[in-house]
Parts: sequence; structure tokens; C-alpha cells
Amino acid sequence: MSCLQFQQNSKISKQGGGMKTAIVVSGLVLLACLVVVLPSHGATIKVGFVDTYSGPASVYTLDVVDGFKMAIQAVNAKGGVLGRKIEYTTRDEKFKPDVGLAMAKELVLREKVDILAGTINSGTTLAVSDMAKKEKIPFFCTFAKSEKITGEMGHRYVFGVSENTRMIGKATAYAVAKKPWTKFWVAGEDYEYGHAVGEASWRYIKAMRPEAQLLGQTWWKVGEADLAPYITPIVQAKPDMLYMATGGSGNLNFLKLAKAMDLMKQMNLFLHTAIELSNLQPLGKDAPEGVWGTANYLFYYPETPENKAFVDEFRKMYSRPPKVGALYGYALAQLIVKGYQKAGKVDREKLITAIEGMVIDSPVGKMEMRACDHQLMLPMFYGVTKKSPQYDYLIAGDPAAIDGKDYLPTCEEIQKVRK
Repeated sequence: MSCLQFQQNSKISKQGGGMKTAIVVSGLVLLACLVVVLPSHGATIKVGFVDTYSGPASVYTLDVVDGFKMAIQAVNAKGGVLGRKIEYTTRDEKFKPDVGLAMAKELVLREKVDILAGTINSGTTLAVSDMAKKEKIPFFCTFAKSEKITGEMGHRYVFGVSENTRMIGKATAYAVAKKPWTKFWVAGEDYEYGHAVGEASWRYIKAMRPEAQLLGQTWWKVGEADLAPYITPIVQAKPDMLYMATGGSGNLNFLKLAKAMDLMKQMNLFLHTAIELSNLQPLGKDAPEGVWGTANYLFYYPETPENKAFVDEFRKMYSRPPKVGALYGYALAQLIVKGYQKAGKVDREKLITAIEGMVIDSPVGKMEMRACDHQLMLPMFYGVTKKSPQYDYLIAGDPAAIDGKDYLPTCEEIQKVRK
């Protein structure tokens, strides 16, 4: 019987029966209507992911969702958070900012998600971040690297779960400062990420090593297949280190060239994520040995019970080791769950306030969501590529860790760029 039919019967009862009966029936009518309507609204906590889930970028983004899914399944199995299960939905923006923004609007305005998450495309991230600010909905950046996200264009409603170019640059300088290198060259792809990560790395290297010299810079278009004409003059200039400012498939292209030209014998090479599984696994044993790199996660390091348990559970669910994106997805889930628990209710503003300054557990140790810029303080690992008898791909040799507090820009730096 529908809610409308109950109401009609209530009127009939009121006309034909006593006032007492009519009141009782009316009370039942109201209760019945509420029971029908309420479970379909607000019974879950909804997270909407907008990201690139097709094409080359998916090698990074799919692990984010899988890490998130693994974490929330465990939470939901215990009853969820605040009596609600966490559910999520995904939208493939195909690396197109205009498509991503439209999808984010649809998730907020039609799907009524409580939280937005994504993306690997910095252009999409900045557009969605601006929309999230207007709609006052929490948005967690899970892979894009633009330092503007939590820097110049940061605000109350956006959080950075992955590292950004400013952080990459400072971590690079931290590792390089320990080396006797003084002559540098920066080269990479001619787009925002390339220039941002190259500029940040050189800026911090120069700050930590005042005697350092930048011999030159070289840039080529994104997707350039033949890099030899660009690299040959750099070899002739004889820098101590070549810093490579490439990303995605550009990383694989350069690593193949480095092996073919045996560049490691001619100069030191440094590439962010050169040691990360997403780049080394596709190349197998053909990846070059001797390339320095940084990454936020290595499934074999640190050798702690927490990391081993994380890897074992991920392998059990997906039959593969976790890449760096899995850490980002897992961290996002922890922030959401603990944030709502601390907030005590499903409320956007209370959630944001609760997450500010929050410390979460992770496979790589405790991590804090810094209150001043909403940037997660991840550790950074660095090492040099080498072969291993345990795997059919290269790993990081002699890995070492940099604590988040040692390589994140200071809150004063962030306040300065925001002004």
C-alpha cells in the first residue's frame, strides 16, 4: 500500500470512526510514510571518484581505487562508520579537464555524493577544486602533482593526499645535497608538470648547495618519441647530474633511451618515480640500472609488519603487489573513516575540521594531514635502480627514507605563495 493510500484511508477512518481512532491511524500513516522514504536518503556515505581510468594513466589510478576499496571493505564488514556503510562510484574523465569537471558536477548535484576524490590530471584537479570550493564539498586530490593544488590555489575544501612538485623538488634536493655533484642540467617534457618539477628541484638544490651550477635546460613536446637529438648535446656538456622532468609514459620512454645510450656511465641521472613499481614493472629486466629516483611507496620497503600485512592483503585481493597509488587510496579511506568518527556526524564542515591535523596509521608509518595547507605529510623514499634475484623487474637499491617534516615546504612558504 502506498503512502498516498494510507492518507486516504486516514480520512475515511476519521469520517466514519471516533476521533481517537482517527488520531491513531493518522499516527500510523505518518510513521509508514517515513519508513518508506528515509532509508533511500543518507543511509550511506558516498564517495565520488573522477579520474582517468583508461589509457596509459590507468596504470597509476586503478591502484588508488583498489587501495581505497580494500580499506573500506574492512570497515564496512564491521558495520561502517557512524552506523553507515561507505560506498563509492567512479567516473572516467579520459584525461580531459572539461569532461572531468562536468562529471564532478554531476556527482555532486545529481548523485549527491558526500566527498569527491581524484584526479591524476592537474588541470582537472584545479578545475574540480574550484568547483568544490563553491559547492563547499570536501575534495581529496589523490594523484595530481601541481603544487598549486595545496599551494597558491589551496583552500578549506581541498586536501592533498599525494606528493606535489614542490615536495618532489625539496626531496630531490635533500637526496642530492649528500652527493658531490655541482654541475646540473634539467630536461623534460614541455608542459606544466615538467616545468614545475624541474624548476622546484633546481630551486631547492641551489638553496641547499649554493655552489651548484645550472649548465642548461632542454625541453621537448609531450609524447616525443626520439629523444636522442635532445640528450646528445647534454652528454657533451658533461653535467654531474641530469634531472629528468618527465611523467607517465614519458618516464618509460626516457628510461628506455637511458639504457640504449648507456647514459648512466656518462652522468648521474635523477628521475622522480624512477624506482617506483609503475615504471619498473613494465620494463622488466630491460630497465636501466643506476638511475636515482624517489617515490612515496615501495612494497618491499620498509620491512615492517605493517607494510608486510598491507602487501599481503593487497596481493590476496588483487593478485599483484601494490603500487604507490594503493597507498594514496588507503590513506584516503583512513582519513574519511577517522574523520567522521572524530566529527561524530556526517557533516561536511565538521569532517573538514576533524581531518585538519589528524594523524593516521599507514603501511609506511604515521602520517599527518597538515592543518595549514591540507597536505598529507608522506615519507619519501629514494634509491638507485638495480636488479634483484627475487623479482623479474628492477627495484630500488639501498633505499632510504626522508621524513615528511624534512621535505615538505614550511607553512610560512605556503602562506607566502597564497598571498
